[in-house]
Amino acid sequence: MKIKTRLSLYFTLISSGALLLVLIALYIAVYSFFTADFYNRLTDRTNLASQLYLKADELAADSLMEIQQQYLEKLSGEVIRVYDRNNMSAFKMNHNIYWTKDIIDQVRKDGYIEYEEGKRKVVGKFYHDNQGDFVILASAIDINSQRRMIILAQIASALFVLFGVILFFAGRMFAQKALSPVDKIITEVRNIRSSNLHMRVTGGNSKDEIAELVNNFNSLLAHLQNAFELQQTFVANASHELRTPLTSIMGEVEVALSKDRDKVEYERILASIATDGARLQETITSLMELAQVDLNYTQAKLSQVRIDELVWELEEQWSARKGAGMLNIQLAPLPENEEVLTIPANKSMLYIALNNIIDNAFKYSVPNPVNLAFEATESRISIAVTDKGPGISKENAARIFQPFFRANQDKSVTGSGIGLYITSKIIELFNGTIRIESDGKSGSSFVVEFLKEKSV
Repeated sequence: MKIKTRLSLYFTLISSGALLLVLIALYIAVYSFFTADFYNRLTDRTNLASQLYLKADELAADSLMEIQQQYLEKLSGEVIRVYDRNNMSAFKMNHNIYWTKDIIDQVRKDGYIEYEEGKRKVVGKFYHDNQGDFVILASAIDINSQRRMIILAQIASALFVLFGVILFFAGRMFAQKALSPVDKIITEVRNIRSSNLHMRVTGGNSKDEIAELVNNFNSLLAHLQNAFELQQTFVANASHELRTPLTSIMGEVEVALSKDRDKVEYERILASIATDGARLQETITSLMELAQVDLNYTQAKLSQVRIDELVWELEEQWSARKGAGMLNIQLAPLPENEEVLTIPANKSMLYIALNNIIDNAFKYSVPNPVNLAFEATESRISIAVTDKGPGISKENAARIFQPFFRANQDKSVTGSGIGLYITSKIIELFNGTIRIESDGKSGSSFVVEFLKEKSV
C-alpha cells in the first residue's frame, strides 16, 4: 500500500473516529434533553393536579381532564392519580393503572421520584398542605421522543457515512499535495547513476523533514562521489604515473648497456636512474596513501577533534624536521568554551590533510619559514598556511586540487601531484572548505575553514 493511500486511511479513521464520538455525544445529549423535558412535562401535570386538589375537596375526573387538555399538551397514554394519606385515589379514572403502596410510600419518603416502568415514564411528587398530605403520580409514554431519536440516529448515520467518504478523498488530496516533493525526489533519484554522481536532489527551501532527508541524501551522494573519484583516480593514473619513470629507467639502462662508456657517462646515467627511482618511490608512496585514504574514506569513524591540539602536534613534528621556528604558529585569542575548538572528524585523516598543506608550503618556501594562522569563533574554525614562494597564478589555482597536477612544470620542486588532491577530499569529507589566496607573484595561502552548525 502506498504512503498516500495509507495516510488517507489514517486521516479518515482518525477524523471519522472523532466525528463518531461527537455524534454519539450529541445523540446522548439530545436523548438526555428529551428525557428530562418529558419528566418536566409530567412534573407540570403533578403541579397542576395539586393546585386543583387544593381548591376543592372533590373534583370530577372529567373536570381534571378538561383542564389538562386546555392548558397542557396531551401525552400518549397519560395517567394522573392523587392519593391521600390512606393511599386512596382521589379521582376515579377510566383506566386500570394503579401504583402499589410501596411506590406511594417511596414518594412520601423521598419527596420526588422519577423512573421508567416498561415504556412508561413515571413522576411522583409529595405535597404537604393544611388539608392533608397527598401524593400525585403521573405517567405517560414518550412516543415523540422515541420517533425523534430514531430520525436523529438515521441522520447521524447518513452524515457519518457521507463525511467518511468526503474525508477519505480530502485526505488523499492533502496527502498527494504533501507528498508531491517526494514524487519529485523519486524522479530525480531514478536519474542518478554511478556515472553522474555529481547530480544532486533539489529539496526546495522548506525546513521540514523532507528537506532534511534531501540534505542527508545529498551528503551521502557527495561522499559516494568522492569515494568513486578516489578509486577512479587511482586506477586511471596509477599505470601512467608508474610507467613514466619506469620507462625512463629502462631507457637509461639500455643506453648504458648498448656499449662501453666512460666514468662520467655512467655517473650521469646512474644519477638519472636515481632521480627517476626517487620519483617512482614518491609516486608509489603517494598512490599507497591515496589507496589508504580511499579505504578509510567511507569507514572513517568520527570523533570530536580539538583542532588547536592538532596544530601543536604538527608544529612539534615540523620543528623536528625543519628546526624550531620554521613552522611559525600564530594563534588568535582562543574562546573559553572548549567545544568551539572541536569538530567531528577522523583525527588521523585530518592530520594527513593539514600535513600535506604544510609539506607543500615548505617545498616552495625553503629556506624561509612557513606561517600557520589559527582562529576559532562560535561560527567557524579557520586555518591558514602561508608560504613565501613565488605564488600561484589564477589558472593554476583553479587546477591545483586536481589529481597529479603540478604547478611547476619544470619539475624543479619534487612531488607527485596527489597530496593536495587527497587533502581537498578529506576536508570535504568533514564538511570543510579549502581555497587558495595568492597574487601570483609572491607567497600563497591555503585557507581551510570549518563552519560550526548552529544548534536548534
